[in-house]
Amino acid sequence: MAVRTLEDLLAEGVSGRGVLVRSDLNVPLDGGTITDPGRIAASVPTIAALVDAGAKVIVTAHLGRPTGEPDPALSLAPVAARLAEELGRNVQLAGDVVGSDALARAEGLTDGDVLLLENIRFDARETSKDDAERRALARALVELVGEDGAFVSDGFGVVHRKQASVYDVATLLPAYAGGLVAAEVAVLRKLTSEVERPYAVVLGGSKVSDKLGVIEALAPKVDTLVIGGGMAFTFIKAQGSPVGDSLMQDDMIPTCTDLLDKYGDVIHLPHDIVVADRFAADADTSIAMTRDGFTEGMGLDIGPGTVDRFATVLREAKTIFWNGPSGVFEFEKFAEGTRGVAEAIVEATRNGAYSVVGGGDSAAAVRALGIPDEAFSHISTGGGASLEYLEGKELPGLSVLEVKA
Repeated sequence: MAVRTLEDLLAEGVSGRGVLVRSDLNVPLDGGTITDPGRIAASVPTIAALVDAGAKVIVTAHLGRPTGEPDPALSLAPVAARLAEELGRNVQLAGDVVGSDALARAEGLTDGDVLLLENIRFDARETSKDDAERRALARALVELVGEDGAFVSDGFGVVHRKQASVYDVATLLPAYAGGLVAAEVAVLRKLTSEVERPYAVVLGGSKVSDKLGVIEALAPKVDTLVIGGGMAFTFIKAQGSPVGDSLMQDDMIPTCTDLLDKYGDVIHLPHDIVVADRFAADADTSIAMTRDGFTEGMGLDIGPGTVDRFATVLREAKTIFWNGPSGVFEFEKFAEGTRGVAEAIVEATRNGAYSVVGGGDSAAAVRALGIPDEAFSHISTGGGASLEYLEGKELPGLSVLEVKA
């Protein structure tokens, strides 16, 4: 896929021009405190390059899942403050998305200034299924940068969405892939076309249905598919073992049975489980073997024997993709499975493996566990987008950037 890049735009010249940048600044918040600023830090290089080249930079992004109207709890105010800190310069925050304040601030920008628009999903048109509604919002965004403006797509975490600030603006302005998007695509291409074997994929998280597409796409292509997290219990139940009150998708049991029949030599499931008497940080725990199952309590982490088995397989891999924690890592008692998997991947990386952490909860877990980002080959900023790319789906935010012959 041929696309124009940030380097192409900088070569053309941006001094004095308005440049709209779609970033992914959807960071986790605890009240008004950002608990993991990774996505903000990852967005800085593209914005900084434009600032240094004299562009008038207008950044648009979302935070959380507002319902198409302003929600003070999901304001980008704390993001603007952190972005300013990361950039080492002032970042204005508009009081609206494309309203009078945004327009007035955009008109007042001088070369090298940065304006962050308020949460783009405060405007219901951003995620509308109506093409005309989305296009109307896109035109309002274009008005902020002017007729000689440009659009830089740098929010990899949203390129799988056909939304106004991701897709429609790219049909109205000269569009370029930002440094982050270009880097993410290069990494995923390596996972799909330049794989060194053994190739191991580690999947966790809560639901089989969320990962079914990537399981079906990758199981025939990988050497090892390790499954942990809540989604493992549906597979364990499909093998005939009771799983108590653990997270379960009964309607997915036939699918899991089929997958085990087809790929049983590739799929690795937990052999033991940390069972809690309730969902709480101070719950009482026990270890249950999955061949026997358990009728009371809920599984909240993979057991120590499983950690050892998974680690043995992962240490031998030359290419590793990891998406989804192995347990409820937010509770210290149930973080050891995720920690063990992460440390095994780090060890494999030190020994020359190419490792990719697939964004979302996996990236948050890495940082919560105190493991430095550089211990892995790459930490993605886009969990859902990464998975859909690996499934072979067309990502609207990427396809719209393609330069037509």
